[in-house]
Amino acid sequence: MAKPKHTQAHLSRTVPKNQSEFFKQRTRDSMTYYMGAKLIEVGVNPKNTIYRWKTEIKGSQEVITVSAYWGETRAKIEAEEA
Repeated sequence: MAKPKHTQAHLSRTVPKNQSEFFKQRTRDSMTYYMGAKLIEVGVNPKNTIYRWKTEIKGSQEVITVSAYWGETRAKIEAEEA
């Protein structure tokens, strides 16, 4: 029986809430780069992927999460957002 294929991946980083926007943007940029490299590693073309970001405040920390979606999950999200 075929194993179901993954169609999404998530990566989170925690930064101090009071960090500068420059630092937070640098963190997001490095997360995007890392996610793209990991996708290539598992055979997913990052150009066929959409990214969504979420920021959650937890006390004095900010949790930044990037989610990558491709295949069926990407199609579903794009249909819901249309």
